[in-house]
Order: sequence, then structure tokens, then C-alpha cells
Amino acid sequence: MKGNSIMKPVVLLAAVAALGIIACGDDGGPQAVQKKIDVVGAFPQLSFDRPVDLQNAGDGSNRLFVVEQAGRILVFENDPATTETAVFLDIRDRVSDAGNEEGLLGLAFHHQYENSGYFYVYYSVSDPRRTRLSRFSVTALDSNAADPASETILLEVDQPYANHKGGQIAFGPDAYLYIALGDGGSGGDPQGNGQNRATLLGKILRIDVDRTPYGIPPDNPFAGNTSGYREEIYAYGLRNPWRFSFDPVTGWLWAADVGQNSYEEIDIIEKGKNYGWNIMEGMHCYDADVCQTGGLALPVWEYSHKEGQSVTGGFVYRGAKLPELSGKYVYADFVSGKIWALRYDGLGPPANELLIDTGLNISSLGVDEDNEIYICAFDDRIHALSQVKASR
Repeated sequence: MKGNSIMKPVVLLAAVAALGIIACGDDGGPQAVQKKIDVVGAFPQLSFDRPVDLQNAGDGSNRLFVVEQAGRILVFENDPATTETAVFLDIRDRVSDAGNEEGLLGLAFHHQYENSGYFYVYYSVSDPRRTRLSRFSVTALDSNAADPASETILLEVDQPYANHKGGQIAFGPDAYLYIALGDGGSGGDPQGNGQNRATLLGKILRIDVDRTPYGIPPDNPFAGNTSGYREEIYAYGLRNPWRFSFDPVTGWLWAADVGQNSYEEIDIIEKGKNYGWNIMEGMHCYDADVCQTGGLALPVWEYSHKEGQSVTGGFVYRGAKLPELSGKYVYADFVSGKIWALRYDGLGPPANELLIDTGLNISSLGVDEDNEIYICAFDDRIHALSQVKASR
């Protein structure tokens, strides 16, 4: 879906002490242990066409909204027995999904959605190729239907190629809208967009949508600069940040950045920092034996392409159903179908656990109003994490 000195590679123990998949015996060899986490169908009677995002409106309605890549958003009651969906928005007439990484890619509800009725989408457009951030409104008479004619275009970004679009949009705890953009594609960032602060490509942006058409938060790192840097930039040096999320407890911004040839990475994004692409891929120099790493922010975690080839960002688990995952960042890989849980508190070293190898193409993770995690996959289903029932 999403597509070296530091001289020594970092050895990742992604499966060590896995949550019930593999442990190490006294001789260092693999030893099977009981699996504790499973993936189950969340809504067995519903299906979706290439679901790429799942959101809740934060309005207490207990509804879920699933984004289909071709350009629809479907809404339904968050109940495993539900049998029906409604079309919340259909903009297939505007969305270009000709490329595997193009389409309707992101959805965010206004931080005061109950009062404003506004929500935001990020999607691809053709002729010329570009990506668009737009605002829409829900209809006054039906909370399950938006008005396609209510579109207000806030931002458009020219795109050189069909891949690396990013696409996540989300409101932060500061009520600003954050937007992830990939480097523009074509492998290796040949235009150097990740390091070029005069372009929005390869960045995470932060804007104030409560101003028209939008404003620049005054504490953005390049607000008011005279060097030609884009003032929307919050952080830079990213290749294809495919899904980010805020931990509601710590406020940390977790992002998964899809790798190029060898490594996938997990970052905690901080204001003004440079995350290294295309100088580095993960914790390694990219396309060079030695590189200048001064001033670059290293990932919290990386894994090699032996484990997976396209990281799908997730969420720090803050639900109640799976207490063993509390405080852990749950994420996946689109190609391998593996789901992991990463514990990191900023003090001790990170610890990564393999939860389950699903075999699914996992395009996105989402949470409901209770912070329970759901999984979008290209088997056209929505799945959920569940505890394995003890055998009798």
C-alpha cells in the first residue's frame, strides 16, 4: 500500500519475548508459547472496498466511519451485530485512485464537531496530479449524511509521482490540524523533498483551520521565517509517513515512516525536528557508507525487511478490553501482516513484542470512542484485537 553510519546496523529483537508467539529457551533456540492475542472479525456482516482509514466523530454517537480508497466514507453503528452501513460521503467523481497509493486517504472530524458539523478529508486529484485537503459539512437533517456540495478546498500540493502521498490527518490536543505528506515518490527522493523546507512534501504540517482558509500557528517552527521555508511545516525529513496518532495520555505524536530498501521506522514526532530522510533510512545511512547525522532525530524503533516491508502506523492502546497492551504502541505491516506492540516511555530502552502474524494486508488501524483498536485490511473487512479464550 505504501510501496548507512552510523556504521553498524541496529539488531532488532522484534520477536523476543513476543506476546505469546515466540520465546527463547535456555539454549537460545525458539520455544513456542501460548498465543494471547488474536484478530477477529469486528463486524462480520459488513464489507468494504479497500478500506484505508477508520475514525470516530468523538460526538458520543457510538458510530464508526470507514474510508474507502476509491472515494467513499461509510458510517455505521459500532455494534458487532450491525448489518447496514450508510454512505456518509461519496466524492468518487473528484478522487483519483489510479495509483495504488492514491485515492481518498484521510479523514478527521473537527475538534468541536458536535457544534461545527465540519470534517476534513485528504485525497488525490488528477490533471494535474496533486493532493487536496478539503473541509465538508454534515447535512442539517441527517447526521449520517454529509453534503458533497459543501466542499471548501483549504490546500493543494502538486505531486510529481503516483506514490508516497502520506494521507493521515488528525487534530492534536492543541486543536490544530496535523497533515502527513510523503516525499512525492519515485524511490529515493530524487528531488530531495524530505530535506527541502521550501516544499511541503516529506513533512508533517500543522495548521489552524479555525481561521480562513487556514492560519499558521504562531509557534510553528518556521512561522515568520525569511528563508523561504513553508510556515505550515511542523517536522520534516520523512519519506512516507503512513499513519500517525496522538497518545491521549502523554500527548506524544507517534508516526510510522515507510522505508525504502531495508528498514521501516517508528518515530515520535517533535516540533521542528529533522527525521533524516533521505540522508538516513531508519538508523542507517541511506545510499552511502558514512553520512552526517548531526542534528537528525533517530527513530524510536526500526525493523528490517526480513520482518515486513511497509509499516502501518497505529495507536498507543488506552482501551479497557486488553489491559496487557495498556500504554503500548500497537502497529502493523501491510506486506507481512504482522502486528506488534512497542513499549517506550522515553526513559528506558524500547521493547517490542510480536502480537500476531495475521497474513492480512493491513492498510490502517483506528480507534472507537472507547479507544479500542480496529484493523482495516484489504480482505475488505474490519477486524479487532481480542484475547485468546483459554481452552478447556
